[in-house]
Amino acid sequence: MKLRTRILIADDHPLLREALCQVLSKEQDMEVVGKAGDGEEVVTMASQLKPDVVIMDIIMPKFDGIEASKRIKSTAPNIAILILTAYDDDNYVLGLLEAGAAGYLLKSARGQDLVEAVRAIRAGESVLHPEIIEKLLKRAMLKSSGIVKPRTTELLSEREKEMLKLLATGMGNKEIASRLCLSLRTVKAHMSNIFTKMNVASRSEALVEALRSGLISLEDIKKDSSLNS
Repeated sequence: MKLRTRILIADDHPLLREALCQVLSKEQDMEVVGKAGDGEEVVTMASQLKPDVVIMDIIMPKFDGIEASKRIKSTAPNIAILILTAYDDDNYVLGLLEAGAAGYLLKSARGQDLVEAVRAIRAGESVLHPEIIEKLLKRAMLKSSGIVKPRTTELLSEREKEMLKLLATGMGNKEIASRLCLSLRTVKAHMSNIFTKMNVASRSEALVEALRSGLISLEDIKKDSSLNS
């Protein structure tokens, strides 16, 4: 039997929490394990419940989404955080991604969009607009130390490093499978291994870490993008 994705919902509006819970609980591969009403509560519950995914608003009492994301990722880096918000300001979004969020959706999205976003994150796919990914990578590069972490470099295989470069061009799992002549299942397995070795929970985090540590560069990305065009 396939394991269900364990989800923690955080929003300061009770009606929205209940609505999200109803939408997600209808899916056979998902299970809502908790609901939090503020930033402090979601940090505590994430530590106790160890969900696979946290769905969280930006504006909440006590801790906002950025601070809550930082605290959750500092103690549980394998939890994927999906932001569900009414705000689409670039600075908000990029700040959340830098804090460790895996992606974001606007609250105007349909219930099915949310379900598909959760599945995409769990499969190592992106739930970010390509323009946001590009801005995120540029900001990550500006903050890059240029120092490769030896442990990460040693752990990643050449195939996994190649996949990181393809991820940065915006390719999905199916496109990567086609480019590398691999099965989709094999690509998903590689993605899972990459996330585990890099101690992250999503492709956006993996790309930021790869750029900051020097595993990939913007030149590499441009080179692969030209091949993809």
